[in-house]
Amino acid sequence: MKRRLTVLLACLFLGASLAASAGPAEDRKALTAHYKQLLPGVKFQDYVLGALALNKDALDQYESIMMFPPFVNDVDDGRKTWEKPFKNGKTFASCFRNGGKKVAGGYPYFDNGVGKVLTFENALNACLRHNDEAELKYGSTELGLLSAYAKSLSDGMKVQVKVEGPAALAAYENGKTHYYSRRGQLNFSCASCHVDNVGKFVRSEQLSPMIGQAAHWPEFRAGTELVTLQGRFRQCQKNVRATPLDYNSEEYNDLEYFLTYMSNGLPMQTPVFRK
Repeated sequence: MKRRLTVLLACLFLGASLAASAGPAEDRKALTAHYKQLLPGVKFQDYVLGALALNKDALDQYESIMMFPPFVNDVDDGRKTWEKPFKNGKTFASCFRNGGKKVAGGYPYFDNGVGKVLTFENALNACLRHNDEAELKYGSTELGLLSAYAKSLSDGMKVQVKVEGPAALAAYENGKTHYYSRRGQLNFSCASCHVDNVGKFVRSEQLSPMIGQAAHWPEFRAGTELVTLQGRFRQCQKNVRATPLDYNSEEYNDLEYFLTYMSNGLPMQTPVFRK
């Protein structure tokens, strides 16, 4: 009973802290303190593992699978798209500094020129557009595989999303509001599971902490089922019986911006296996 009261008070304190915080850095500080209290045995760098950090047996199985990932051929399809020359002879590497290596950790970012958040997938499509090539459909398997390979070039890079200026802050706050807003017939928010009830089980699934969630997408579920971060947003909203939003909507891009900022300082690991 005492532990339940402690957890309840911690959740109430966290909600008050986030609501009254001066900015993103304070939000992240409060959330980190919240998890440190609830999950004292989890090291900060292990948050990138999600719920695997809470279950040694599951982590051992994951590490065994990742020795010979079942999705290698799928990611290789993304590599072929990345390296295939455009009609003008250039490739995707020409659109990114360092040829695309160690860059994905800075996405999403707020582009003041267009006045909105741009995701890494937006950047891939912008590269196609600037080279007079047809864009790939957002949410498609082809764009997901391309993103999986391109992000793998940034493995080990620490997430370093920035929120600078009033317009960027407004987008961040919009994403935060979406994360904490209840919706659907079950009246759940993202935070209901991943902040208030982190570590608990829903059916056979253990709920992961928010910090670290954005550092490993796209992922492959059950071996070869590609799931992007925004695809996961849609799945979760269906699970709470809410109507999912469109891929690349302002709401989802802002949500991805907020969520990824909360993973700042963690090393990227893309793609990964999840059951």
